[in-house]
Amino acid sequence: MSDAAAKRQGGRPLPPPPRGPPPPPSRPRLEPVDREKTCPLLLRVFTKIGGHHSMEDFAVRGKEPKDEVQIYTWKDATLRELTDLVKEVAPAARRRNAKLSFAFVFPDKNGRFKVQEVGKTLSYGNGRLDDGKALAELGFEIGDYLDVAIL
Repeated sequence: MSDAAAKRQGGRPLPPPPRGPPPPPSRPRLEPVDREKTCPLLLRVFTKIGGHHSMEDFAVRGKEPKDEVQIYTWKDATLRELTDLVKEVAPAARRRNAKLSFAFVFPDKNGRFKVQEVGKTLSYGNGRLDDGKALAELGFEIGDYLDVAIL
């Protein structure tokens, strides 16, 4: 290829061709739920100051941690919405510098509960961290619990 063919109009060379596999397609934005027509789901939320509950805390059905809040919501609820709901019932979450860490609690393939962190927010959000992420985007399935560590 001659130098003339490798240059654009204006004399600058073309960028090199991309290397490696093509980038993965961007995930389509989830369709919002029509909250007037769609029945909400029951989300069992467990809060703990200082860290997440352990897998053992959920090991026996019916003996889950006592600090439970039941929230009716939709799969398009964001972590910011859930932060605001948790602040209504957990005074520690209202601290100006409180950080909330969210984790899904669900059974693994062997039937043991797994606690998987999925996002963080600040008590008084600034639109950063994971405020705008919805439950469905994070892989929430109906029946999962939500564990909230107030840090």
